[in-house]
Amino acid sequence: MGVFDRVEKKLENAVSGAFARAFKGDVQPVEITARLQRELDSEAKLLDRDRKLVPNEFRIALSQHDYDRLTPYSKTLNAEIAPQLREYASDSGYIFNGPVTIDYVLDASLPVGRFTITSAAVAGVDAAEEASPSEIRAANLVVEVNGVRHPLTPPGITIGRGTDADLRINDPGISRLHARIGVVGTGAAQQITIEDLGSTNGVTVDGQRTRHATLTLGSRIEIGSTRLAITSPVSDV
Repeated sequence: MGVFDRVEKKLENAVSGAFARAFKGDVQPVEITARLQRELDSEAKLLDRDRKLVPNEFRIALSQHDYDRLTPYSKTLNAEIAPQLREYASDSGYIFNGPVTIDYVLDASLPVGRFTITSAAVAGVDAAEEASPSEIRAANLVVEVNGVRHPLTPPGITIGRGTDADLRINDPGISRLHARIGVVGTGAAQQITIEDLGSTNGVTVDGQRTRHATLTLGSRIEIGSTRLAITSPVSDV
């Protein structure tokens, strides 16, 4: 029995007969699971000889009819689907860089029985010392990654996957201690730089691979498969 045959059987066991009747002729949970598998296969990016990075956040767009019928059961479905995706990923040599999340959204342009999936590989982020909202607002600039903002104040921060980094990003393409953002001065005279700390996969700033670069408001940084931005603490990047 294949992994998705097991998913279908588990789904049958997890939900009531009323659930099955509700979905008769509409979007079927096992169809969603099979499409999620294909999404992993199509979006897998090679990390090394034995591992590939795959998306961990998924948005499933449904017609009004299917959205109304499916969303009341979304927690039950996700509790069954997510472990099966993790099992499939493990068997296939795929790596998630954050928790698996599945969200359901309405797309009124879709016909009944059709759905689309969009996905992204989004790394979990953890700061060694979490900044308070007042500390963030008081900063001249912040570095933002996956919705987490960290104030840039002297002397700066280190970024990496390991526990020694000030800003930890759970991305397998990021070294344990990947880069350092240095901060000198305050206000308009503040100078911000980034330095590659001998990482495996390097640092890219505004599309250019670099060992050392000056950062300003709007600078875009890529390390591993993660994107960071230098922004104002009150902006919406």
